[in-house]
Amino acid sequence: MKIRRTLATAVAVAITTPAVLLSVTPAFADSKPAAESRAKPTIEELEKAAAEAQKAYDKALAAKDAGYEELKTALSDKAPLAVAAAAARKAATEAAAAKTAADQAVTDARAALADLPDTATDAERTAAEKAVTDAETAAATAATAKTEADTKATEAGTASDDARVAAARAYSVLQNALADALAAKTAADEALTKARDEEKGGQDCVGADLRAAVTGMPASVTAGTTTTFSLRVGNGTKQTLDAVTTYANVHTTDTTGLKTTDGYMHLQWSTAASPKWRAVPADHLISGLGPLKAGAHTDVKLRLTVDAKAPAGNGVVLTSADYVNKDGSCGGGGAGMDTYAFTVKAAGSKTGTTGGTGEGAGTGSGSGSSGATGSTGGSGQQAQGSASDDSVTAGGGLASTGASDATVPLGLAGGAAVVLGGAAVLVVRRRAGAEA
Repeated sequence: MKIRRTLATAVAVAITTPAVLLSVTPAFADSKPAAESRAKPTIEELEKAAAEAQKAYDKALAAKDAGYEELKTALSDKAPLAVAAAAARKAATEAAAAKTAADQAVTDARAALADLPDTATDAERTAAEKAVTDAETAAATAATAKTEADTKATEAGTASDDARVAAARAYSVLQNALADALAAKTAADEALTKARDEEKGGQDCVGADLRAAVTGMPASVTAGTTTTFSLRVGNGTKQTLDAVTTYANVHTTDTTGLKTTDGYMHLQWSTAASPKWRAVPADHLISGLGPLKAGAHTDVKLRLTVDAKAPAGNGVVLTSADYVNKDGSCGGGGAGMDTYAFTVKAAGSKTGTTGGTGEGAGTGSGSGSSGATGSTGGSGQQAQGSASDDSVTAGGGLASTGASDATVPLGLAGGAAVVLGGAAVLVVRRRAGAEA
């Protein structure tokens, strides 16, 4: 049948596709031990591998699309085997009706013979007996025809069902082949992109006059409460930055500074463009801040909820920002990093100051905000550039503390350094992912 031949061809394509991929992948996938691995592939080899992977994917996609059309045809009531099965079922139904009629004719003929009066002539009796014999012969023929029709209907139905099952299985093979081809294509493209980046000298994002600084953060938070503050991202460069991302994380320890208590802290974010509160993701990166004009700033609202079981201790808010432009240039990272230290009070303690006056301690050259200004009492210290009212820019240094009467324990400072180091790697290495 046409459907089975076409599906067989499509499945053959699907089965041979992995072989094509196997001929491509050695150029970009090296699973051998270092001592046995082949030489590093060239850009030309990776380009060829990517092109072959694209061809294999296109071929698998075309086969899958063709297989889908064949599957629809096979499942349709207009499929040849489905039409044949329907005709066979109709014939069986008609044969059953004919047998029923023939059986009724036998019954009627026998009744007519039995009802003949004693006065019936020999000719009349002979005719009645012949009618019974003829009816019985016709009934036997109808019974045979019904049996044959039922058999044909069963066989046709089975053939139609088998074709549909085969089409579904064939399509599943084509889907799996397409998934394999896509995985190979993705790997080839990524390998080529990585190699091209390395060929350009492994360019990383550079430091820039872009700053993310905490504002409105209190000097202390209490377990079982929620605190809302802001993160101001300011563009101190002389150009519009196309896509800005900020890093925000809260790191805390107990009073000894030896035990990390980050698990008790839950940080959420929102912006004017996206007002719904959302959890800061696991990588602590908040995207979608959009383009930022030279000298402008944007604010991200942050909401810190501290579990009621959180122990007393110390904490620090860690922030950073970076950007990626449409032309591939990028910057931010270390130059714009900022910290704001605070204390954590056990549940039931009186709340501390709800704000603090930030004191710029950095060396940034751009204009920046004056820091976190609270509504009541207390002062906290932040590392940031020289300040102005409208924007925040890059600066050097890290804050020593966010609470005027607290000294950050060595454990917290060390942990903050590790987290900030991780943030720097995340921010600096994001260019390839952002471009994609």
